Amino acid sequence: MRIPKTVFAAGLVFACSAQSQAQEATPKIGDTHIISRDDHRVFRGSHRIYNRKADGLVEVTYCNRSYWVRYATVAWTQLEVDRGNEVRVEFNRGKGWRPICAHPEEQVTLADLGIHEDPRIIVQEDGPTESRINRFAAISKSFSPTGNTSGKSSYHASD
Repeated sequence: MRIPKTVFAAGLVFACSAQSQAQEATPKIGDTHIISRDDHRVFRGSHRIYNRKADGLVEVTYCNRSYWVRYATVAWTQLEVDRGNEVRVEFNRGKGWRPICAHPEEQVTLADLGIHEDPRIIVQEDGPTESRINRFAAISKSFSPTGNTSGKSSYHASD
C-alpha cells in the first residue's frame, strides 16, 4: 500500500512539531523543580521554580533559600502530599536530579501566602480568584466619589 506524499508530509510535520514541543518542555541543566514521587520513588509530576522575580510569581523560602513560584505550585505541593506522594525541591545537574530540600509543603502553604481557597481551585485557575475580585473592586472604587458628597453634583446644578 502506498501512502500519498501529502499524507506522509503532514505526518512528518506533525511528528517534528510534537518533538520540538517535547524538547521545550524538557527540563534543562540548572533548572530547579518541585518534584512529586510516589512510595516507589516513581516520578509523578513536577513544577518549575525560579531563582528570579517575574510577573505572576511570588517569593517563597525553601530550606533558607529564596525562590519565586506560582501560587498554583504551592497548591499543587499540598495536593500531591494529600495524594500520598513525597515532594522535594530538586536541581537538574544534567546527569539526574539532586534533592536539595525536603518537605517544601511544610515550609510554605497557601495560608502563609494569605490564600484561603481550596488548593484544587488554585491549581485549576492557576492562581487565587480572590485577588482578581479585589482588583475589580479597586478599579470600581477608583470611579466612585470620595470625600464630601453633599456639595453640588455639577457646575450647572441649582442651589
